[in-house]
Amino acid sequence: MNSSFFAYIGRMRYITRWALMRNTNSENVQEHSHMVAVLAHALAVIGNRVYGREIDAGAVAVAALYHDASEILTGDMPTPIKYYNPEIESSYRKVEAVANDKLLALLPEELRAAYEPVFKTSDPQVRSLVKAADKLSAYIKCVEELKAGNMEFYRAAEQTRGALEQMRLPELDYFMTHCLDSFSKTLDELE
Repeated sequence: MNSSFFAYIGRMRYITRWALMRNTNSENVQEHSHMVAVLAHALAVIGNRVYGREIDAGAVAVAALYHDASEILTGDMPTPIKYYNPEIESSYRKVEAVANDKLLALLPEELRAAYEPVFKTSDPQVRSLVKAADKLSAYIKCVEELKAGNMEFYRAAEQTRGALEQMRLPELDYFMTHCLDSFSKTLDELE
């Protein structure tokens, strides 16, 4: 049997995010997943270097790379709908789990055991860092859209910033204090 798992993963670039919003620069799930992996890895490194934690930064980055893989099959459900009420959120999580199981089933059997923990992360520390990086990536998207003059993202930026602050995650707070402002600068302003 020829495995189509990686061909499906390659199709992440065809899933557009922020479908309900006018974008100055469109973003796809593959681009988003890369940024989430970069941010999640950074949060893990901050946790280790600044707060003395023992986090497997590689495991965090890999979990982040695949965190939205189910959207290859489900599409990107807009956040206002996905979290409209607990019933919809619960149902969508079940749909995501089925999609992830379908993707895992596409792997050669001898590889599945290596990928299953990535798709079904049981480590709460990994999950919390990926979730924080996912939200941080969304906020950065809002900042970049606002920088381009797109006020369509004003409310999303406010709400997402508030959600980030409510997470009360030291690694995230550190990143927001030391790294976040640079995303609102122009290339000439970056040092």
